[in-house]
Parts: sequence; C-alpha cells; structure tokens
Amino acid sequence: MERVLGIGGCFLRAADPVALNAWYRDCLGLEADEHGLWQQGTGPTVFATFDSGTDYFGSRTQRTMLNFRVADLDAMLAQLRAKGADVAEETQDMEGVGRFGWVTDPEGNRVELWQPA
Repeated sequence: MERVLGIGGCFLRAADPVALNAWYRDCLGLEADEHGLWQQGTGPTVFATFDSGTDYFGSRTQRTMLNFRVADLDAMLAQLRAKGADVAEETQDMEGVGRFGWVTDPEGNRVELWQPA
C-alpha cells in the first residue's frame, strides 16, 4: 500500500509574498532557497508563499494547501482513483524539483502530492 512519507510543503496565500517570506526568514529563522526548499531533518519540505489571487490551490477560498511527499506518484494516484477519490487528471513535472499531482479531499480541500526528483 502506498502511503505519504511526510509533509512535502506548506503554501500560503499573501497580499505581499516577498514580505511574508522575509518575516518567516527574519522572525523564525526559516531559510528557504529560491524554490522554497527548506532542509529540516529527515526530508525536504517546501516553504512558499503564493500571490493572494492564485488559482494553484483550487478554490480561492482555500487559504493553505497541504503537500505530501510520496515515493511513487503514479502508484499513489492510481490507488486514490481506485478508492473513488477526486483526483486531478493532470500532473506536473518540474525539472530538478520533481513531479506533482493533486487530489481533492471530501471537504473540498485540494491536496498536492509530490514525488521529489
């Protein structure tokens, strides 16, 4: 059975993403690279702020989106589809970062699944 391996990221909408990134860096010591990658122990987690008008999370009323790291994105998406989950048809490849897919939970929250490169 496929299972998530950990938290893959925390994504926040912000009116001023640059200022919010600076606050997390300056106030909490969260040092992230240009892709939002933050090394925190046993696995990578992405920290990124998005413009408040982004459609990336699905509904604009969803203020945050969970991202879970997975070992095999295709197997996880197939498993979710087999269980009748609302899985997005598209996936995304980001060179040097990995592959992404999405599922919407029963409450309507879009969740991102990430197979790191």
